[in-house]
Amino acid sequence: MNETRLFVLAALAKRGAMHGHQLRRDARLDRADLWSRVKPGSLYSALHRMEDEGLIRPVRTEQEGSLPARTIYEITDEGRRELIALRDEAFSEVDIRPDPVDLALAVSADLDRELLRGYLEDRLAALRARGSRIEHQADRRWPDQNSADDLILDHARMRIQAEIDWHEKVLADLVKVRAPR
Repeated sequence: MNETRLFVLAALAKRGAMHGHQLRRDARLDRADLWSRVKPGSLYSALHRMEDEGLIRPVRTEQEGSLPARTIYEITDEGRRELIALRDEAFSEVDIRPDPVDLALAVSADLDRELLRGYLEDRLAALRARGSRIEHQADRRWPDQNSADDLILDHARMRIQAEIDWHEKVLADLVKVRAPR
């Protein structure tokens, strides 16, 4: 499942022709980091690949003042078919990836308990900070936020809370993790 392709094709289908900078801006405004692994910097290479594949096509080039020229892209009929296939794949695929922290915990028997506690507390602090960022974003509505966006925010909140709960449980049960011999 290529989330960047899905994002680009969906954005062009929804908003019409755009250039790469507009797509990057939309990724930021749409808070793509909450619901995907779309990296704004990867959008330009994705645009070129999708153009080569006939999923999008350039419609014109614009240049404002001394800014670099920007190619405006639109989605093609083939791109719309790909969008539907990617969306269907995303709905059909359940992708809960193993977290490397589980493996690290499984092989931590030789690790000093206080060092392990420090690692877990640092992770917990990072998760709480991410939860705070999500709450901060939830407090600010974006331009065309709708009920689906609200559900996406809820999903992000719930996933972070589940991670926080698990880390707190591990910290509380740390004495049960085998100590080094």
